[in-house]
Amino acid sequence: MTLAPETTRPATALTLQLLLDDDWFTVCELSLLTPGRGVAALLPDGRQAALFTDRAGRTYAIDNRDPFTGAAVLSRGLTGTHQGRPFVSSPLLKQRFDLESGRCLDDEDVRVATYEVRAA
Repeated sequence: MTLAPETTRPATALTLQLLLDDDWFTVCELSLLTPGRGVAALLPDGRQAALFTDRAGRTYAIDNRDPFTGAAVLSRGLTGTHQGRPFVSSPLLKQRFDLESGRCLDDEDVRVATYEVRAA
């Protein structure tokens, strides 16, 4: 599922916000995220973010573009943990990306952008 900035929501719903250029951008209702599954969101500048939540209620946002293939697919990857760190693996070539730091667990020279996230 891909969410556009025009997504409507009730005023009382908790929303997920990303910090973009020193300003908080509302992406979607927090209730739209399912633990263990990603959601792609279109950002105002045309980039995409991959949003995730885990069973403990922690939320993460990283760039949706797989740096190895250039495809916007990380939101479709499988999530898991490695040495206590949450990650998503690309559905294409299976490289794993740390959801907190963006670092590729399989190639230390590669990383994806991460976004600061809050529920408001």
